[in-house]
Amino acid sequence: MVRVAGMRGRQTVRGMFQSLAVILVAAGVMYLFIPHDESAEPVKAKDYRVELLTAQRAAPYPVLAPEGLGEGWKATVVSYKRENSNAWQLGFLSPDTQYVAIHQSTAAPKTFVPDVTQRAKNTGRTETVAGQVWQRWEGPKYDALVRVDGGATTVVTGTASFERLTEMVGSLQSKKV
Repeated sequence: MVRVAGMRGRQTVRGMFQSLAVILVAAGVMYLFIPHDESAEPVKAKDYRVELLTAQRAAPYPVLAPEGLGEGWKATVVSYKRENSNAWQLGFLSPDTQYVAIHQSTAAPKTFVPDVTQRAKNTGRTETVAGQVWQRWEGPKYDALVRVDGGATTVVTGTASFERLTEMVGSLQSKKV
């Protein structure tokens, strides 16, 4: 009886190694035949000037966009939706490949901020950037700096550090069109 149990154990171990070998071969084949280019630019920068002008003309609040950001910032997302509480969004990839976005809206802050920050919570702390006081929010996915002013709520949020979020806040300007 002992001998039979030992044989079954070896067969089980052998079966596991055979299954592992099949999985490794399949993974290797997929790696070889699925196109990938490590030297390619992973994210294309987006020109947002037209959307910015449209939002500046249509929005009932001063629309903000960065000016003078350092090298390596890439705009990746831009939209203005009048029908969605005049929602303005401008997203960037930072030089250290973290996401940073500017969101503005006339929606109620108590619903708008948790929505765009993916459930961040107000910490009760503030940061003063360029003479303006911003609320500091922290969340499981995104952190944020939040300011309610001029009939709109502005949220600078993302996966980036608070230092990067502060850098973005410090670069924000509005232009009347």
